[in-house]
Amino acid sequence: MVRRTLGDRRRESARRAPCAAGFTLLEMLVALAIFSLAALALVRLQGVSARTSVDLHSRTMAQIVARNLMIERLTDPQPPTLGASEGTAENGGRQWPWVQQVDEGDDGQMLIVTVRVDAGPGQSPAVLTFGRAP
Repeated sequence: MVRRTLGDRRRESARRAPCAAGFTLLEMLVALAIFSLAALALVRLQGVSARTSVDLHSRTMAQIVARNLMIERLTDPQPPTLGASEGTAENGGRQWPWVQQVDEGDDGQMLIVTVRVDAGPGQSPAVLTFGRAP
């Protein structure tokens, strides 16, 4: 039977200690860097999502205003006058500027009406084109 001395035991435990000690400082820094990059990406995604939601709301409201104007033009007993006209419509507590262009169709049997409602700066307008009897 071989007996180990106290010095042998200390050397053996010193060899095993780094493996059983846990994460090194470098490993912790790398993990923290990865986590912070992921957190920053999520924060940016939340900002983009909020901005997109506001843009979508403005576009939807502009389309609703354009459809309301179209229905007014279709149900009005008097046909709209030829040429361009503009105005504002109120909806959702906001003023919506619109532009209307009325042209005759190729056969003269129909009026082509294009209504354009601006959704705001930096956003695409809502545009509807429809036909109506003169």
